Amino acid sequence: MTPARKRLYSREDLTPLYAPQRIAVVGATPRAGAFGQRTFQNLEAFSGEVDLVNARYDAIDGKVCHPSLQALPVAPDLAVITTPGASVEEVLEDCIAAGVPAAMVYASGFAETGSPEDVERQVRLARRAQEGGVRLLGPNCVGLLNYQLGARVSFAGVPDVPAVPSGMPAIGLVSQSGALGFALAQAAERGVRFSHVLSCGNSADVDVADWINVLAEDPDTTVIACSFEGLADPDRFRRAAEAAWRADKPLIVHKLATGSDGAAAAMSHTGSLAGAHAHWQALFEAAGVIAVEDFEQLVETAAFFAKAPAAFAPGVALLAGSGGAAILGADCAEAVGVPLPQPEAQGLEALRAVLPPFVAPRNPCDVTAQVINDREALLACADTFMSDPRIGALIYAYTYAYPTATARMPFLSELSLRHGKPVVFVWVTQLLEGPGVREAEQDPRLVIFRSMRSAFEAIRAWSRRSERRARGPAPVLSVSGLRIDDLSGNGALSEMESYGILAAAGVEGPRRGQATSAAEAAEIAASIGGRLAFKIDSPDILHKTEAGGVALNVPAEHAAEQYEAVMAACAQAAPAARLLGVNIQEMVPQGVEVLVGLRQVAGFGTILTVGMGGVLTEILRDTVTVLAPVDPRQAEAALRRLRGAALFDGYRGAAPVNMAALAEAVSALSHLADANAGRLAEMEINPLVALPDRVVAVDALVVLEGEEAR
Repeated sequence: MTPARKRLYSREDLTPLYAPQRIAVVGATPRAGAFGQRTFQNLEAFSGEVDLVNARYDAIDGKVCHPSLQALPVAPDLAVITTPGASVEEVLEDCIAAGVPAAMVYASGFAETGSPEDVERQVRLARRAQEGGVRLLGPNCVGLLNYQLGARVSFAGVPDVPAVPSGMPAIGLVSQSGALGFALAQAAERGVRFSHVLSCGNSADVDVADWINVLAEDPDTTVIACSFEGLADPDRFRRAAEAAWRADKPLIVHKLATGSDGAAAAMSHTGSLAGAHAHWQALFEAAGVIAVEDFEQLVETAAFFAKAPAAFAPGVALLAGSGGAAILGADCAEAVGVPLPQPEAQGLEALRAVLPPFVAPRNPCDVTAQVINDREALLACADTFMSDPRIGALIYAYTYAYPTATARMPFLSELSLRHGKPVVFVWVTQLLEGPGVREAEQDPRLVIFRSMRSAFEAIRAWSRRSERRARGPAPVLSVSGLRIDDLSGNGALSEMESYGILAAAGVEGPRRGQATSAAEAAEIAASIGGRLAFKIDSPDILHKTEAGGVALNVPAEHAAEQYEAVMAACAQAAPAARLLGVNIQEMVPQGVEVLVGLRQVAGFGTILTVGMGGVLTEILRDTVTVLAPVDPRQAEAALRRLRGAALFDGYRGAAPVNMAALAEAVSALSHLADANAGRLAEMEINPLVALPDRVVAVDALVVLEGEEAR
């Protein structure tokens, strides 16, 4: 909907926008409640200069007001256009003429309405801004906050920021929706520290990917939190996320518009594309993004990552003054997959020395009200658990929010500093803003979650991120020899041609032959022997079983009549279909049937889906989607995430499959598809049968398309 731009804006590109030294409010007015008046008021604490622009006034509140941007003695870094939508293009021309490098547009009524006229207005606005060298934020934008400069550039009510200790880690917050972004930013009122709050509106020019890329370079930002609906070019988001990864800045994301209704709302709200949820999840995983399921988790998870150290042990200890809270924690740890290591001999001895005899020295530990109210005993228990090298974090179930509980916080913070491990308060009490909240949020080592499960999910994500960084980048595998450019035509290939494509990746098919007559079928069957599978070969029949085009366990001596039966059934079921013959192949022994699907998706590249395959694919819907290509280690990790993954290791007497061969085959197929992205539109192997000694592609579909069709 806007002019295409593959390049991401850098911090230098957008400095006039997100860190301006001089701001002009275009449309400034003394009229109470007007956008121009509210913006001027919000800039009272701005450390730079503010210019007022409105030809109707000579002065506002005693400050000189200029008739135009060109009339200003010095060109501002940022022009905030607070005027109605009908005047925005005219004001943009004034920006270009005055040499203003950045502009922000509040006005709505552009592409978010969906009308062709409004979409064209936005396209025209963005194109003119790019031609004129103006970085444009909006339209339909609520503004941005730069807390280092006191630049609260918005017409909305903005959070007051309490004083925080120096050295506190800060969150850079990016939100496509300005209202949701500023709602999240109100966490500043309780002590969460933000470096910036950056919205995008309709993203006619600057979008969430640009803001992430900028914050990856920003020295005041420790971690990046992002809430967004979608982008027309997901690859730009991926590259921005990779920049954050290279800068070692955790990127925490909540993706809206995950369902069909949400996607439709995204179109009407911002004029952006939501994209398929599974594809976005695959992109997040590939780029090292921490994705949270619930909007309410975003700021808490970001605050945790801002305060947590990079190095850690995966285990967690949980202290509570309530047996119920301890059980709640144990349930969540098991559900999420976070270990709760039990104390070893030395730890047991230390715990028994301070716990009452009726308290079990275990993890999680219900220390009871007696110990909770004995600060020295409580700290001794916490110190014992945090001294365990298997423990990376301590969770403290905060059941009551009273001043007596707040008094423990500095001592737990000291323990956190001494051990280099975070202390996480799970705010079990429903006195959500009760005593202790501000103290914990403003502490550089203490973290608050209002959900036990969210706390464990954040710790698990922290563990996985650390493991991934320790592994380093995946090896770059060669794709030489996997080109299929010599194939002509478009559309679905025959099964025999598809087997030839798989062979280029070194993936084995069954012993087979193609018959075009009953006599030829008998001859092929005799050469293979044993029980056989008969399958119609037709590029026009993609679901062979439904058309009567598949027969299994056919004795070789019945080949001729089975050939005639398959041809007749398909001719009746699909009279217009091209029937190239019948493929006759060996019956592959029973193994674990796996689906491997690959296809090209605009903006995401090559998408790989693995799942439990065969005739139950649609019923089980047990699939995992990742971005291709993958190396064998990544392929096995995807396969191990399937709900039916236990089948790979043998189940109820079955032999385990050759997992290395299966992972190598999936990896090779992913590289084949990615190396031929301009020609190979889709490829599905269902099933790829995994056996103890090999893997065999039993059925394959390959669809080609020309470069002109992409």
